[in-house]
Amino acid sequence: QVQLVESGGGLVQAGGSLRLSCAASGSDFSIRAVGWYRQAPGKQRELVAAITSGGSTHYTDSVKGRFTVSRDNAKNTVYLQMNSLKPEDTAVYYCNAEVVAGQHQYDYWGQGTQVTVSS
Repeated sequence: QVQLVESGGGLVQAGGSLRLSCAASGSDFSIRAVGWYRQAPGKQRELVAAITSGGSTHYTDSVKGRFTVSRDNAKNTVYLQMNSLKPEDTAVYYCNAEVVAGQHQYDYWGQGTQVTVSS
């Protein structure tokens, strides 16, 4: 069993920064691609950024140049550095990881962390 725990959310003023972390714990597993998603009230969950096991990254257009996704494989942790935050970035942020354990691949979600950007 693998658990994903997100942290780093909070309240910040527009223009500020936050760094989210998504830490995986368990035994005998490896993480492939990880995606950061967000869901604002009344809206669908959307993919914000993703990083592959090889380090390739993808960003949705609205965060390009402001957000950076990275990973520390030794710590089984993926980060989302968010700069120049805007009120429209307010949402619950979730990480999603493709995890390989033994001969199987699983899809895990974190519990979410609230990001609130005030104007």
